[in-house]
Parts: sequence; C-alpha cells; structure tokens
Amino acid sequence: MANIIRLPKSGNEWTQNELDAYNIRISFQNAATFFDMPVLPQPTVSEEVLITESADDTVTEDNYRLLTQMELAMVPDEAEESAVDDFAVALFHALGYTHRPRAVRTRKEIRLLICGEYKYAKPDICIIDRSRDDIILLTQEDKRFGGDPNPYPQLVAEAIAAFQSNNARRLASGLDPLENKIIPGITMVGTMPTFFKIPISTDLIQCVQRGHYPATPTVVLGHVPDIPRPARRRSDGMKPLDNRRIILRCYEAFKKFVV
Repeated sequence: MANIIRLPKSGNEWTQNELDAYNIRISFQNAATFFDMPVLPQPTVSEEVLITESADDTVTEDNYRLLTQMELAMVPDEAEESAVDDFAVALFHALGYTHRPRAVRTRKEIRLLICGEYKYAKPDICIIDRSRDDIILLTQEDKRFGGDPNPYPQLVAEAIAAFQSNNARRLASGLDPLENKIIPGITMVGTMPTFFKIPISTDLIQCVQRGHYPATPTVVLGHVPDIPRPARRRSDGMKPLDNRRIILRCYEAFKKFVV
C-alpha cells in the first residue's frame, strides 16, 4: 500500500484507494463495545415519537414536524440530499445535540491540505461548538444508490480536514494544537445511520499533508444499529417503531463522544 500514488484530492473524491494510501482501515463493533456501555440509554425524545408511527397521527406540532421530515427522507422520489439533511438537522435538535453554545451548519466547506495543495472537504452537516469554533460532529449522506462513491472515505477526509481546521484556529488564538482527537461521524442512507469514531493524529495529518504513507495504521471504529430486519435496513429506516427505538438509543449513547 505504501506504493499507491497519492494525489491532492478533495474530500468528495476520496475512495477506498485513499484509505489504503494513508494506512486507514475501518473496523465495525457491536453496540456494547462501540458505545462502551452494556445497555444503551433510553432516548430523550418525546414519548409520542416512540409510539406513533405516522406523522399524521401525532398530537404535538414539534413531533409532527420531526416525523414529517423523517417520512420525506424515506420516499424514494423525494429522498434527495436536502430531504435527508433536513431530517438529520431536525433529529439533532430533537435529541439535544445542538444545545448552547452549539450550532448546525450544512454544506460547510472545510479547507484540506493534502499532498502540499489546498483542497476542500464538504460534509453534508456538521455541528460546531461556538465557544471554541471547533467542528465536533460530521454527517455524510450515503448516496451510493445513485452511483456515488462509498461515503466512509469521504467522512474520513472530512474528519482530517476538521482536525486541521480546528488546530489552525487554536494556533491563531495562541493555543497549543491538539496532538490527537477522536472525531465522531455519522453516515446516513435515508434515515438509517451508521456511527463512527475517527481517530486523527498529528502523524496522520503530516502524512496526508506531505503525501506520505503512515507507518502506524489508523483504525476507524464503526457501528451499524442491530435492527430486527437487517435486509430491509434501507427501505424500513426509522419508520417501524422497533427500529426507531433502537436507532434513537444509539443516537443517545453517541452523545458522549460529541465533545
């Protein structure tokens, strides 16, 4: 893998080739191991969201809006990028991911220094801690059903760019740069998420910036929610109530990594 040609590519151009070129691999874990807890917490959303399948059957307007966004993100003809992004933003608000001093950005361009050139990574959604101006969560839609590349390498590129950006702001503020950080990320196909913990180190950053092969591998950890009907993962999404509760418990457990 050390002999792979490394080119200055934007985040949306990253594929498995770039992961191999920078000694990055992805390892999936079960829920207890990934979230580091034997039992996942109950979701903090309104009970109505957990027991009402359809938006039209809700009583409160907030829950109607959330479930409407969920349903729009699942309709094949409507599940374009904006519908999935709109749902993800609504869900982050409902789950308390965006409490003060945080803010949500969509399609934010993050500068990425790679092979000596500046390119850009553009996550579909990111959450920013405004007290530090740090990017603390990334979300990338899985668009492979439309022929687009695997979103996992794109998410990794976005995490590398976020780490570079966060450290650049620290230096500009007179603070020491971080040596390493685990950047949490989520990919979404419709309303179905996959969760990731992406460890970024200065060694990896320097190799990406210079176009070198890192001697030490980077292992990205991932978790796919264990739902009752995995073969229907994409078509069912969060619509069935049993799926919904499991997925929302994963989101609840994932909060502790968003710091």
